[in-house]
Amino acid sequence: MFENMSEQQARKKILKEVAEYAEKFHSSKPYEKGDKINYSGRIYDRKEMTLLVDSALKFWLTSGEYTDKFEKNLAEYLGVKYCSVVNSGSSANLLAFMALTSPLLNERAVKRGDEIITVAASFPTTVSPIIQYGAVPVFVDVTIPQYNIDVEILEKAISKKTKAIMLAHTLGNPFNIKAVKNICKKYNLWLIEDNCDALGSSYTLDGVKKYTGTFGDIGTSSFYPPHHITMGEGGAVYTDNALLHKIVRSLRDWGRDCVCPSGVDNFCKHRFDGQYGELPKGYDHKYVYSHFGYNLKATDLQCAIGCAQLEKLSEFTERRKENFAKLYKLLEGAQDKLILPERCENSDPSWFGFLITCKEGVSRDKIVSHLENNNIQTRMLFAGNLIKHPCFDVIRSDKSAYRICGNLENTDFIMKNSFWIGVYPGMTDEKLAEMANRIIEAVG
Repeated sequence: MFENMSEQQARKKILKEVAEYAEKFHSSKPYEKGDKINYSGRIYDRKEMTLLVDSALKFWLTSGEYTDKFEKNLAEYLGVKYCSVVNSGSSANLLAFMALTSPLLNERAVKRGDEIITVAASFPTTVSPIIQYGAVPVFVDVTIPQYNIDVEILEKAISKKTKAIMLAHTLGNPFNIKAVKNICKKYNLWLIEDNCDALGSSYTLDGVKKYTGTFGDIGTSSFYPPHHITMGEGGAVYTDNALLHKIVRSLRDWGRDCVCPSGVDNFCKHRFDGQYGELPKGYDHKYVYSHFGYNLKATDLQCAIGCAQLEKLSEFTERRKENFAKLYKLLEGAQDKLILPERCENSDPSWFGFLITCKEGVSRDKIVSHLENNNIQTRMLFAGNLIKHPCFDVIRSDKSAYRICGNLENTDFIMKNSFWIGVYPGMTDEKLAEMANRIIEAVG
């Protein structure tokens, strides 16, 4: 097959055939009534498959040229200085939080027992790193129908132990960034934006429109298949702070002090002449560890897909906005029984999903059952109230493990009465109409 071909010619032939294969066997099929309507899914074409195979043919199995390209392009898209790709959004949250515990931050470093303000109506891995480290999450209630932290009571949650605020933009809807940043400035708090469900969302602050994830000290993203773009598994941590970036890279790459890229030795030209800790002078810098770190890198195979996906992000964002608007219009006549979602003031969300809360006397279980029985996927607002889950059983009686500011009345209401459906770019007008019609059927 490859006789008398150079490697470059063989590669070109393979990639041409991969593109043809993708066109024939991976093109989306038209929707027919009764087909399953997923809440989200992968949207891809020949570009993703050819870049994936191109990376595979090079057989560079760890981070490499596609990783560098993806980090550079995502940073440029977001308008930030530094971006580090990791193996998942959950790992991104872990690194973002753990970066704040670094001794390099001196008196601003988060210590065990320090408090981090967050919400319980969230995905667990926004909170897990806080608890696992030994810091104390302080849970504040959220508002309905924006489903983000209630900034009217945020300041009441602050104590002498508060060091940071770590919040997600719920289902793509930005939280009140202006109010949260004002609190952070007033009390000298770190701000981590869990942007995993909001890539492409934006917010206007003091007349300047920026993407979410870029207002705080650190932002995070997830590239799991249902998200705004995908590389299968994957995530990113980004910041404008050079020191935080250095810490994130160290923690991501085993905790090492060395900044040499994979496969490169002596990048700094001082590999054997430093003095670190209590090590012998001149100990190999590639094996000096300044943090208790991990290996959370992604692979070039993943980032090759991500490079193709990132080119489509603006288009994906517009489709999400359009689908949300269409679904809202289809359901606005049912607002006597359903609470429809509302964007945060000064924001332009790239919606991850369409969140619906049932009013008193309307059964969420009945609606969800009707939708699922008619092949329409539904999802809860993640944990609903994370504190109610079995993972809290081991710390529920320990009053020093976490704290609740006030009550979580709206959080509990969401846990019992809310669900969401999809608005991802793969939705068609027929799918949106089918979902709306089934919901209206269920509420009578």
